[in-house]
Amino acid sequence: MMNRRHSADKALPLALAGEGEHVRIHGLKGGKGLTRRLMDLGLALGSEVRIIQRRPGGAMIVARGNLRVALGAGMAQKVMVTISPPEKPRDDEMLANGAAA
Repeated sequence: MMNRRHSADKALPLALAGEGEHVRIHGLKGGKGLTRRLMDLGLALGSEVRIIQRRPGGAMIVARGNLRVALGAGMAQKVMVTISPPEKPRDDEMLANGAAA
């Protein structure tokens, strides 16, 4: 997991995030191709994701809502994130999941 002593505005590579960690995509250390690829995967600057699983070798699975995305180790090193508290679910998401509003 990320060191909690880092301030929320200190960006670190996604590869350093631990399982269960909620992070916000803050920047990219790559060109237009990386940006386009992440957008195609449903991830953009400002998106909040949760680390679902870390794989041997640095690959990881992240979630954004119901979307699950696998990222290779190289891509995870280039995605800069900040620690983020979990977003509260919207009323429509809670209703879709069977919770009372």
